[in-house]
Amino acid sequence: MLIVLAAIAAWPLARTIWFGLTDASLDNLDAAKFVGFRNYFHVLTLESGRRYMSGLLVDPLWWAAVWNTLKFAAISVFFETVFGTIIALVLNAEFRGRGIVRAAVLVPWAVPTIVSAKMWAWMLNDQFGILNDLLMRLGILSHPVAWTASPDTALAAVLIVDIWKSTPFMALLILAGLQMLPADIYEAARVDGVHPVKVFWKITLPLIRPAMLVAMIFRTLDALRVFDLIYVLTPDNEHTQTMSVFARQNLFYFDKFAYGSAASTLLFLVIALVTILFIRLGHLNPEERR
Repeated sequence: MLIVLAAIAAWPLARTIWFGLTDASLDNLDAAKFVGFRNYFHVLTLESGRRYMSGLLVDPLWWAAVWNTLKFAAISVFFETVFGTIIALVLNAEFRGRGIVRAAVLVPWAVPTIVSAKMWAWMLNDQFGILNDLLMRLGILSHPVAWTASPDTALAAVLIVDIWKSTPFMALLILAGLQMLPADIYEAARVDGVHPVKVFWKITLPLIRPAMLVAMIFRTLDALRVFDLIYVLTPDNEHTQTMSVFARQNLFYFDKFAYGSAASTLLFLVIALVTILFIRLGHLNPEERR
């Protein structure tokens, strides 16, 4: 097992970290030379005495990608958690046709991301999209809007698609937590006449918190490394460019393999840090809960 993990995870990660410390070029990786942390930060002093700083840590495009990624992750996970909880509570109730509704809710999540992104790209198209046509018929818009191209709406458009697609995943995990709750607690609350809203805040929410935190961790990790949705909906748009898109562009488009490897390494560190924070703040470490 350790050999398999080393082959599929540790070795590629170690290679990426190594290339981030070299001047590697995509056409000749074997000739890569160690340059230290120059891809991260480097100060070059010219003969005139003027200093020139370079590297990821002073690259405004990189920091814009970091900000876009964090903003995308925070907003998408927040709304997916809220909507997912509401849907899970509805699906947990007893009503006729619940099985069919559960299956229907999962459809957006089952659709491959590339397919859903292309589908929404057509729906959001400024010339042929159904969304512009519908809003103009209702009198909300006076002219078509280029949702995925405009700097004002591009990120919002991507967020809407991601929330539409990933909320069922959150609902599924939270629903699993809801179905593990003991029924006698709710029966006692019903006998005592406790208001349903108070039951949710005082009983349901604390008991499903571990399941909810696990779901948030999964979704946050996915959101931080989001690539395909951004790449299809808003290609080459710096207002939605994330860390993954930035790394790929430098790795393959701009022939800056070492620079892209350094960006990938920083992305890995950000994801690792966020995961550790979630585990620590959510008290998910079983050793600490004993």
